[in-house]
Amino acid sequence: MSGADVNLVLRSTRVVTPEGTRPAAVAVAGGTIDAVLAYDTEVPAGARLEDFGDDVLLPGLVDTHVHVNDPGRTEWEGFWTATRAAAAGGITTLLDMPLNSLPPTTTVDHLRTKRQVAAAKAHVDTGFWGGAVPANVKDLRPLHEAGVFGFKCFLSPSGVEEFPELDQEQLARSMAEIAGFGGLLIVHAEDPRHLAAAPQRSGPAYADFLASRPRDAENTAIEGLIAHARRLNARVHVLHLSSGDALPLIAAARRDGVRITVESCPHFLTLTAEEVPDGATEFKCCPPIREAANQDALWDGLADGTIDCIVSDHSPCTTDLKTPDFASAWGGISSLQLGLPAIWTEARRRGHSLDDVARWMSAAPAALAGLARKGAIEAGRDADFAVLAPDETFTVDPAELFHRNQVTAYAGRTLHGVVKSTWLRGRRIAADGVLTEPAGRLLERNH
Repeated sequence: MSGADVNLVLRSTRVVTPEGTRPAAVAVAGGTIDAVLAYDTEVPAGARLEDFGDDVLLPGLVDTHVHVNDPGRTEWEGFWTATRAAAAGGITTLLDMPLNSLPPTTTVDHLRTKRQVAAAKAHVDTGFWGGAVPANVKDLRPLHEAGVFGFKCFLSPSGVEEFPELDQEQLARSMAEIAGFGGLLIVHAEDPRHLAAAPQRSGPAYADFLASRPRDAENTAIEGLIAHARRLNARVHVLHLSSGDALPLIAAARRDGVRITVESCPHFLTLTAEEVPDGATEFKCCPPIREAANQDALWDGLADGTIDCIVSDHSPCTTDLKTPDFASAWGGISSLQLGLPAIWTEARRRGHSLDDVARWMSAAPAALAGLARKGAIEAGRDADFAVLAPDETFTVDPAELFHRNQVTAYAGRTLHGVVKSTWLRGRRIAADGVLTEPAGRLLERNH
């Protein structure tokens, strides 16, 4: 411990480090982790001690898939509300998706607009993805140079007209451009031909909606994505995987040297099609929540490392857009504040540890985005932490959530794991549901 520089020591009998969970004292100097030391290390003179007893000290979560919708659709969410929800849920870093805001993040000017809006409202550190759409290949390199973390595209309609999908030729063109400067392409992978061929029925029946977004649409899109990535030696990432059938394709591609990573989301890993009531469109998302047997396959993919990370895909909307008709309701799950307890509840039931959860929800998403100062409790990283009481339970009351529109598929569920406090660069930003003023910074790739 460098002594005089250390101004804060956080102590717990259970600190989750890259080497495992152990009793430790974490010394913080100037917002950075100075050292991870023995539990009973003497606290330097002048340093403040925070002792969390048996509560678990986790690395702050990193959520690389959040739709903040600000500016332009701020009535759907916004940087103030989204980042408050993140802080309350143990998330210390989030990356904002390039669509559902107006303008979308498809040019440097649009990125500048978004940063100006976010700057004074961010309760957690916040970065930005760029968008790849049919007409902006010329904008991709300037966006990369302006610090976006990568580029999102859709292979089927996005749901908003200002962010069109790429066809296969456009996908190859954008991917080649991004590969040329060493960038990352992140992909909503559903094949439009399979979606068009699937039965399309309106109404409240979840079974009809599920049939309209078949697994084959994901599997085929991922197969095509792998072929392009292999040919172009491009780095690609599959967003919000819901089809367990695609896992062998991804694993085989990796063995062949294709640079592909994949995420899934709390709703695919904790909710099942069998339990979705008809008309309950708070459960609607694209791709959809699938059957329990498919969920088991996703957990197997997490256990064997085929699925790299778990992120929220928080995609909120106003309450009126969640009509009882699954065909017309907005598709998106609001879960930003609840991802950690939702995943921990299911992970513990399946025999996983908080070390696993920290890897899936902090270390791996940080690595995906190249956030070298985030994602682990070790010297040299930002002093970002979540303090969790893993055995305490609570029942989800939408009225107590911080995101703007209090609609969630988790309403009424009892979850394990209460986030007691959240720390950003050595500063407590949330404690027992009370938040400080915004302390987040705007992040750029490789900064």
